Amino acid sequence: MYVFLPSTLPALATVLDEGRVRVPVAFAADTDDEEAEYEAMYAAAEESLRLLAQDPAAPRRRVVLVANLADHLVEEEGREGPDVVRVRITGDSIPYKRLASAHIDDEAAAPDVAAAVADPDSGAADDHELMWYALQELRHLLA
Repeated sequence: MYVFLPSTLPALATVLDEGRVRVPVAFAADTDDEEAEYEAMYAAAEESLRLLAQDPAAPRRRVVLVANLADHLVEEEGREGPDVVRVRITGDSIPYKRLASAHIDDEAAAPDVAAAVADPDSGAADDHELMWYALQELRHLLA
């Protein structure tokens, strides 16, 4: 099962240093439909805005990490939409090796992401698609 984990660039740096992701909240599609997975990814992106609001020094770019986990490690906590669920991950972290990819805003989105952090109901970041990154690209991205 693919699970979408909200994050920030500083938190991503910590993931790369520690080799694990601490997971306070995550999202998943309750179907194998690609559109539902897309919706789950953007639910995590919305949560990333809340994380950015808690860290004023973090670059204003949403980050969503994608982990591939066995179903028994994921427990549903509530619905976030017709095909999206908020989930809890068994244990306190996910090993880096379970990550499949990352989705991150382009630098050009930073002003709109900053506006969305300041006013989450503004929809300021809604027109920006998250960019896909392979795991081996992440250290270069943060350099």
